Amino acid sequence: MSSILSISDLGSGQGYQDVFDLQMDLHAQRVKGLIPDTLLLLEHRPVYTLGTSASIDHVLFNEENLASRGIDLVRTSRGGDVTYHGPGQLVGYPIVHLGELGIKVLEYLTALEEIIIKVSARYGVNAGRDSRNRGVWVGNSKLAAMGIRVSRQVTMHGFALNVNTHLGDYSGIVACGLQGVGVTSFQQLSGAGVDMDAVKTAVADAFVDVLGYEVE
Repeated sequence: MSSILSISDLGSGQGYQDVFDLQMDLHAQRVKGLIPDTLLLLEHRPVYTLGTSASIDHVLFNEENLASRGIDLVRTSRGGDVTYHGPGQLVGYPIVHLGELGIKVLEYLTALEEIIIKVSARYGVNAGRDSRNRGVWVGNSKLAAMGIRVSRQVTMHGFALNVNTHLGDYSGIVACGLQGVGVTSFQQLSGAGVDMDAVKTAVADAFVDVLGYEVE
């Protein structure tokens, strides 16, 4: 039997800490079985986030640079190194119970990648995986980053897909701790801006399809 999924569009301009606090609340409720699996879709204000294995040396901007560009810097509980979130980037935070879905952590990460690959194909982008590094890639450039945390079989954090992202903000970090690789976006690949609401719909549809949900 398919599980029920609740989808919430939080819009743009979301502060990282506010949404983290929301995730924590939803995670606690999901652990207790008070809510169904939930997918949050949003755009953050500019922020560099440091995962549990991140090195501060991978943040290249000093405090003055960060302030002048309006970019926050926060440590967070997801896995991985440093990454960027900001306007034009679609962030998805699934709060899902892996045990009830019947999948393991690596299978879940693979499913998240598959969701983005399917959406990319709808936009004429031939995206794929890199066997060495999690995420979704176009050639040697990362299109979408992945970083999750699982506690009591319930997930937090998720994926960040570059749609119309200002890629210049990546110059302040060694993204995901990877040297010699680039970042890209739907806008860069197509040469034109892409409608964010349409991408949200495509991501929601692919999420339901890949993981076998019914939408609440």
